Amino acid sequence: MTSTDQDWDRRVAALWTHLDDHEPAAFRALVAGLAAERPADDAAALFELGAAHDSTGLPVEAVRLYERALDHGLTGLRRRRAVVQLASSLRNLGRPDRSVELLTAERDIPADRLDADELALSGAVDAFLALALADTGRDREAASLALGALAPLLPRYNRSLAHYARALLTARDGS
Repeated sequence: MTSTDQDWDRRVAALWTHLDDHEPAAFRALVAGLAAERPADDAAALFELGAAHDSTGLPVEAVRLYERALDHGLTGLRRRRAVVQLASSLRNLGRPDRSVELLTAERDIPADRLDADELALSGAVDAFLALALADTGRDREAASLALGALAPLLPRYNRSLAHYARALLTARDGS
């Protein structure tokens, strides 16, 4: 990453810390200004534009921008964030099956292929997958996934909760 890229990333990050200080259209315009400093097909700029639209209530446009960013070779942490955010937007737009598909594929990426920052988003992948599973009527899978993700965070009962989370997938209602 060049110093120019680092400076751009720093300015993007700084702008995001002030999201709530701007009206939605003004925030999108500020992000668009930063994106305009990059080539039109720059995956990182497309992702940031998508995130700005998503965060300001325009999920349809966000989906289009996330997909373009991924198609243009988005990598690293931004790629993983784009998949989570794309899947969440698709779920909110009534496409939970596609959300499940994207997040299941993301969840299946081996941990040794992810850096520490990407790996840190594994809980987010699980959380949004649980929401999508619930929207597709797969409530037991959703609960199992959510509880399994929660288990390591508890101060006690980790093993028990993890066991019960797995058991949800084999237990039948009423048995």
